[in-house]
Amino acid sequence: MKKKADSVFSQWVLNNRFSVGLINVLLTLIIILVFNRISFIFDPVNVFLGAVMPPVIVALLQYYLMNPVVNQLEKRFKVPRTITILAIFALVTLLIIWMINSMIPVVQNQIDSLVKNWPAIWKNATEAIDDLLSKPKLSGLRDSIQKQLTSLQKDMNQLTGSTISNAFSNLTNAVNVAASVFTTLATAPFILFFMLKDGSKLRPYLAHFAPKRWEQATSSLLSEVNRAMSSYVRGQVSVAICVGIMFFIGYTIIGEPYGAALAIAVGCLNLIPYFGTFLGLIPALIIASVTSIPLLVNVLIVFFIEQLVETRIISPLIVGNRLKMHPVTTIVVMLGAGSVWGLLGVIGGIPMYAVAKILVSHLFAYYKKVSHLYADSLTEQKAPEKGQPEKGQKEERENS
Repeated sequence: MKKKADSVFSQWVLNNRFSVGLINVLLTLIIILVFNRISFIFDPVNVFLGAVMPPVIVALLQYYLMNPVVNQLEKRFKVPRTITILAIFALVTLLIIWMINSMIPVVQNQIDSLVKNWPAIWKNATEAIDDLLSKPKLSGLRDSIQKQLTSLQKDMNQLTGSTISNAFSNLTNAVNVAASVFTTLATAPFILFFMLKDGSKLRPYLAHFAPKRWEQATSSLLSEVNRAMSSYVRGQVSVAICVGIMFFIGYTIIGEPYGAALAIAVGCLNLIPYFGTFLGLIPALIIASVTSIPLLVNVLIVFFIEQLVETRIISPLIVGNRLKMHPVTTIVVMLGAGSVWGLLGVIGGIPMYAVAKILVSHLFAYYKKVSHLYADSLTEQKAPEKGQPEKGQKEERENS
């Protein structure tokens, strides 16, 4: 009887893949619950990462922009990396000084004027909408839109009031934020210098910690992650700069008030895929609508030309589809990451997804290799083609 019970237990629990899978899921949930109960142990780690990660992220973004230049000068012209890095730092410093002396006063005046005149601009916009809705043909939409405008204005007033009150009540937090920004800007150049100087040694160093039989696969994984991150960062920043320049030129030609400030805002918001340019266009449309109808038409023409050049020339040429993400996947990732992490999630959700996709694909490839469930497909892949035994054997060695 005991042997029969043991055989039933072995058959339905120990030797049953479904039961083993459920047990593994249960153990995973228990581990997550335990870590959630003792999360206070990781508070020092969170504080440490909160202090270290901002300058590292800033340095990493600049690293992906500058490293190709350093590599090309070292490879083609045999220029030492240290000399190239110092020359780039000097050039960037001169560029920042020029921007402070030339561009920032103009942008600051436009931003101050825009903030000062925004209540009047908003009032004129609401009055124009009221006049439009007073027509009999639009009487059905009048109440609904009026409620939305009233709610939006109320929310803006509450937000402004709470921001001002919080600014005075949370002066300590403001000082901490200022200190954090200063620390980030002061330490990021040092981190960037050593990243550019010794960054090529990091991948072999990290791969060295993997077991010997996984060392090559780990090195390949790190290299693929690095390529994906560098492609995304360089592509997005380059496109954002081009978009800002195009809008600045267009706004200058049509005489858009606050053109420099609006162009910089559109360039920064363009880091948000698909929606960034449209968000940056809203203030320009509001300002143009209360200024004159011809200016509104000109703003739309500038936007149409910019979108045509960006989608047809700049984005395919600079970014392409290097991450191999479907537009629907991109939008879903942005919405999900934005709901969890806010603006940082919207901006960083796509590269995080790209890295996670690479990790999952490599793990799945390893699982297919060690699991018996995919033995038939692996046999078909490894089988050499007719008349090409050497090529098949070579591909098999490369995949392994």
